[in-house]
Amino acid sequence: MLRSLATLLASRARRAPGPASGPSAASSLLSPTPVGVTRLPVPADLSATLGCDAVGVPARYGFRILSRLPAKGCVYADADWWWWLVPAGSEHELTWPLPACYAPGAVIPDRRPRLIHHPDGDSPYTPPIPLYLLICQLTGTAPAWGVPPPVSSAL
Repeated sequence: MLRSLATLLASRARRAPGPASGPSAASSLLSPTPVGVTRLPVPADLSATLGCDAVGVPARYGFRILSRLPAKGCVYADADWWWWLVPAGSEHELTWPLPACYAPGAVIPDRRPRLIHHPDGDSPYTPPIPLYLLICQLTGTAPAWGVPPPVSSAL
């Protein structure tokens, strides 16, 4: 049986102290719980010399992406999102398709993500271009490459 939207929201909503019914109880069920932020940590045995950003996707895409990537860096997950560490600046000249989320500095909503994949090598990074192309494919979005500015030539 499908759960109603109110049931789904209630499982994540902040419950204010007070009466269990009435208008104040209904509004507290629809108020989202404030979520803090956290920075995804790089495991101590890996070197992140290029800086770190993160790319997140809803959990429904997680296993498909992880199984199809030829090279995988650190992958973190919580109940709702999966996050891949990528080198800082991996959003340059790219438009990451929705519902993907690009997180500069690997700062993400704090839903207690945990490391679910540790790379075999010494790099924490997932190559951003294969990740980008795979996310585009899974979301049915055409890749959108930025156009570099024209190069002026002095004759």
